[in-house]
Amino acid sequence: MRKRAALAVLTAVAAAAGLAVPGAYADDNRGDIQVDGVVVNGGKNIVVDTADRTVTVSVTASDPSGIWDADFNLWRGPDGTDPYYSAEGLIDPNENTTPADCVASSSTTSTCSKTFTFEPDWWLTNADAGIWKVQVQVSANDGSYTDRWAYTTTRLQRHSKLAVNASPEPVVKGKTLTITGKLSRANWDTLDYRGYTNQPVKLQFRKAGATTYTTVKTVYTSSTGNLTTTALASEDGYWRWNFAGTTTTPAAVATGDFVDVQ
Repeated sequence: MRKRAALAVLTAVAAAAGLAVPGAYADDNRGDIQVDGVVVNGGKNIVVDTADRTVTVSVTASDPSGIWDADFNLWRGPDGTDPYYSAEGLIDPNENTTPADCVASSSTTSTCSKTFTFEPDWWLTNADAGIWKVQVQVSANDGSYTDRWAYTTTRLQRHSKLAVNASPEPVVKGKTLTITGKLSRANWDTLDYRGYTNQPVKLQFRKAGATTYTTVKTVYTSSTGNLTTTALASEDGYWRWNFAGTTTTPAAVATGDFVDVQ
């Protein structure tokens, strides 16, 4: 059962039992705990291909009595929604109830870390790509605690690939080159790669001996993710495609294809 379906079942059970099903969350704080920072995946976006991906979330916090433990949840849903009862909420991707591992750097400050596994072959779907919220819970030795449902956010993305081919090779100076390629990204529903439709991709050229690329034009991908355009061959150099990325898909740059102009 996918986790979204499991959450729906839990909500239904709670309602049938006459339990209150809250529609909004509220941060809860008591005492002197200070959260100094939360880092998800080393500060980088979480990019998942068609295989499982494990990332680490960590919090650094301090309290006069010292930090006892911490926990995290990664979830999706509208602002103000209680993720435990939201149809869009996805709580704790690897369903790991083990508290975070805390390492003290002083008598008052600790850094606590926990891993999460994103599983395309189990619960992750294409619709889950985008912005995720990070819940942070920290407890101190004196009973102080903080519980913040959306302390920060992270971006979950579908891994992308970009290919290029320029032909003919070699080519006569002043003749037309045809540059093709394909932009594809991981499909978590089918566990393969599919073309990314109607996306702007820059065609770039770097002449032999130079170190930087110059944008020649922008071309949009077809319904299958394919790219095709033409350009005049004027000098030896490398041709490539460059995709800037979107919220759900990371940037991708093709390896330059060298063309000998004669």
